[in-house]
Amino acid sequence: MNQDIINEIINQDYPAIIEIIEKFLTKQIENNHARGVILGLSGGIDSAVLAYICKRKLKEKTLAIIMPDTQITPSIETEDAMRMIALTGLEYKLIDIKPIVNEYSKYLEPNDWAKGNLRARVRANILYYYANTKNYLVLGSSDKSEYLIGYFTKYGDGASDLVPIISLYKLQVREIAKFLDVPQSVIEKKSSPHLWKEHEAEKELGMSYEDIDSILYCIFDKKLSIEKTVETLQVEKQIVEKVYQLYLNSTHKRETQQKPFEDL
Repeated sequence: MNQDIINEIINQDYPAIIEIIEKFLTKQIENNHARGVILGLSGGIDSAVLAYICKRKLKEKTLAIIMPDTQITPSIETEDAMRMIALTGLEYKLIDIKPIVNEYSKYLEPNDWAKGNLRARVRANILYYYANTKNYLVLGSSDKSEYLIGYFTKYGDGASDLVPIISLYKLQVREIAKFLDVPQSVIEKKSSPHLWKEHEAEKELGMSYEDIDSILYCIFDKKLSIEKTVETLQVEKQIVEKVYQLYLNSTHKRETQQKPFEDL
């Protein structure tokens, strides 16, 4: 992979970015007459960055919900989430979604893929339940990498009111996490939405985030063609085409509901 491209991606003014995000959150709370924000804290880097940003100026207006499915979520994830609660001092609730998912499963035909996405949608339901009770806005933890390739569950972890880090690639999220003093073990951890046992994002996608971010950056930020991206990064064309196809195939996830008559 082209190190110069990676350097272009990660060399950003992170203090300025954090300030923009903080002002955005404060303004959205005021504009929507909300009392605060709520987020799902998984133990992963994206939600960790949200928690650490919120603790700076919105600590008393933030609720974090930790929602493992203890049937499939590694215990280390919950332990890391609780560690971040201790470090940030945020108000939190710990809810095991296993009984909820199992109750659904009594009435549904078996399908591991659909059940994985069901877990994400159960978590979204819980977030919005508490958002309703407290008049809070739900924060989405999707980053730019996941958003562009559609690596999120529609109406699951893709359901939110505000998306503070959606303009940051995964590599940039890692850098901003370092600036915020997120624990190194969380920064270095393999990304996973934990929709099933031993679920890892890079393993499922078949490539690293260094590859994914470099390709997306060339195509969407530098406006390069597929061929020029292959030449710039010195990677196989099929890898670039795969990433771009992920983008195309997930278009419906990034658009509002489609309708036959535009005036409706």
